[in-house]
Amino acid sequence: MVIATLKFACKPNPLLRHAPFQCVRKVVPKSLPELKVEECKASTRGRGKGTSEQFILENNSKVPGWKKLDSKELGLRNSMITVPIRKVLNVLKKKGYDVYLVGGCVRDLVLKKTPKDFDIITSADLGEVRKTFPWCAIVGKRFPICHVHMDGTIVEVSSFNTARWKSSVYFTHGIEAPNNCDKKDLLRWRNCLNRDFTINGLLMFDPFAKIVYDYMGGMEDIIKAKVRTVVPAATSFQEDCARILRAIRIAARLGFSISRETAQSIKNLSSSVLRLDKSRLLMEINYMLAYGSGEASLRLLWRFGLLDLLLPFQADDDSLFYFQKLSHGMLA
Repeated sequence: MVIATLKFACKPNPLLRHAPFQCVRKVVPKSLPELKVEECKASTRGRGKGTSEQFILENNSKVPGWKKLDSKELGLRNSMITVPIRKVLNVLKKKGYDVYLVGGCVRDLVLKKTPKDFDIITSADLGEVRKTFPWCAIVGKRFPICHVHMDGTIVEVSSFNTARWKSSVYFTHGIEAPNNCDKKDLLRWRNCLNRDFTINGLLMFDPFAKIVYDYMGGMEDIIKAKVRTVVPAATSFQEDCARILRAIRIAARLGFSISRETAQSIKNLSSSVLRLDKSRLLMEINYMLAYGSGEASLRLLWRFGLLDLLLPFQADDDSLFYFQKLSHGMLA
């Protein structure tokens, strides 16, 4: 869908048809075949109200165990990875670097969906990645990544060694590093703390070791079909208000529910999305209304008070009445 102007004045949406709304829940695995579980518990020093541990625990007695899952038993095969991605993975692996698929692509593979794109993270510095591939450029200032051109495809490669991952994230979010865990596990764990949602960032697929790493309950939330922030939602959305729109987009696209704590923070901080650059806002809205999830996205925008802010011409009386009739079911 194309938004008509930067003021979000647009034509009536054909997706607002008067037909029964259906949110189709995707098929998710009913059990987790565990290859190995490591119970590396976070330190309890300084733990108090509002810390990320309390958010993650949600009345459980301990931090979720670090799970290493057999990718074959999850139905993940290397043939599901596109050829350009496999080539980049193979080149970096032959150079001696650790490489992983991370983010939404792993989530989609577990859900037996075709990923829109694949993200790679590696132990190589970005400079080393750039030297490795003849057609490669480092882009981005705040969160730099490499764009590797391979067989007509741009492959995004990030590094564990960029400044973003070197920051003491457990001071930022109140989570301390677990005890008695090796350097690689610690590096992967700290990377996960910088992700937006558990189902997006807490599954790292090593296609060579055939292992999926789950450090903070991402697989559990996939099974529960739930969108939940990695750190307390208010903190997460204040760090990046675009995550509010991404939460709605993911829930609409996958038919997932939104955790109560996350949903409450979306309502409380909904107006913060207006601080986004207009081009970024348009991009997020276009993503949200694409891929066959436009109606579900509009319904959630209305539910969280965002429809009036972003698409006022869609928030007419008829549309509001339509959504009110469909107001049950999305929140966990």
